Amino acid sequence: MSITTGKARASYVHVFQPQAPLGGTGDPKYSVTLLIPKSDVATINLIYAEIERAKQEGLQRVFNGVMPAVLALPVYDGDGKRPNGEDFGEECRGHMVLRASSKEQPSVVDAGIQPILNPADVYSGCYIRASISFYAYNQAGNRGVGCGLNAVQKICDGEPLTARVTPQEAFGGKNAYQEAGQIPGGGYAYGTYAAQGTAPYAAQPYTQPALPPQPAVQQIDPITGRPILPGGVMGL
Repeated sequence: MSITTGKARASYVHVFQPQAPLGGTGDPKYSVTLLIPKSDVATINLIYAEIERAKQEGLQRVFNGVMPAVLALPVYDGDGKRPNGEDFGEECRGHMVLRASSKEQPSVVDAGIQPILNPADVYSGCYIRASISFYAYNQAGNRGVGCGLNAVQKICDGEPLTARVTPQEAFGGKNAYQEAGQIPGGGYAYGTYAAQGTAPYAAQPYTQPALPPQPAVQQIDPITGRPILPGGVMGL
């Protein structure tokens, strides 16, 4: 049975191109993580009711009549810990975190239920609704309830959840580019940037370093085998 969520914030969006699982094992899937406000009690209660239904449905068909003592679930408390023990990101505070995925590409539409063709329009940080369904699984000793992704509807834009910087942050201020130009004394200073806390680099003309004085080589008379003194004549 599929259900439709309320308005949620999208994170880790892969609804136009499938992504391979971490570690490279398993089939690539389309997916999105939903950040559902805890104030949306209706959606949260509906999710847990569907999880319980999937568990009971899978009792005979998937778990061979014995309910596992521990089942992996696809929903987490954003104010708690990730499965690996780390804290969730700040954007998860006050939300339930639900990951939904599918091997088949989900339908992606806008608020007017018109298809969205530009992948850039649906990004981590925008607000969406999702049609999802729950199912029990028992694979290679991993037992739990998964969440399938059927369709996505973008509701409105939001602040992107990304580590990207703006052009001004990347190329302005301390990172501003300085145009190439001639430098005093000859040579050429190539275009440079002013790194934080350092002076801009300027190319300097190359100068051959002076060599140290070399010791005089003592000449030997090949006839007598004695050193030739200054002003002497070879063989005498």
